[in-house]
Amino acid sequence: MSSATNGTGGTAPRPKARTDRDWRAVLSPEQFRVLRQQGTEAPGTGVYNHHRAAGTYACAACDTPLYTSTTKFDSGCGWPAFFDAIPGAVERREDRSLGGAPRVEILCTACGGHLGHVFHGEGFPTPTDDRHCVNSVSLQFHDAA
Repeated sequence: MSSATNGTGGTAPRPKARTDRDWRAVLSPEQFRVLRQQGTEAPGTGVYNHHRAAGTYACAACDTPLYTSTTKFDSGCGWPAFFDAIPGAVERREDRSLGGAPRVEILCTACGGHLGHVFHGEGFPTPTDDRHCVNSVSLQFHDAA
């Protein structure tokens, strides 16, 4: 079972973890590549990049609510952008996969699915000055009730 950093230096089991074999059975090949292998979809290609409906964006792998439409904004980066996540829904961890300066990877806390990266201090007029740059394929949208 996968685990997540619990904020105290230890780890806690992920409540919605599965094996790679199980994930391959429920995710499309592109979803598996992005969510389970830390891939990235091409900029400007995601269905949620310019999406404007009111509702909640959940993890495409486990359906855990991650973001609300009230925190979504147009950053012009080519991927859906949010200035904050639902409290406790998104985990941050250092990503050195490109070499050089580390980035901050964001993952679904419940299943460990790769969502994208978060960037701070870019000067966007948002309450947090954070930009959660999220792959559309990592999300599914639920209309507001």
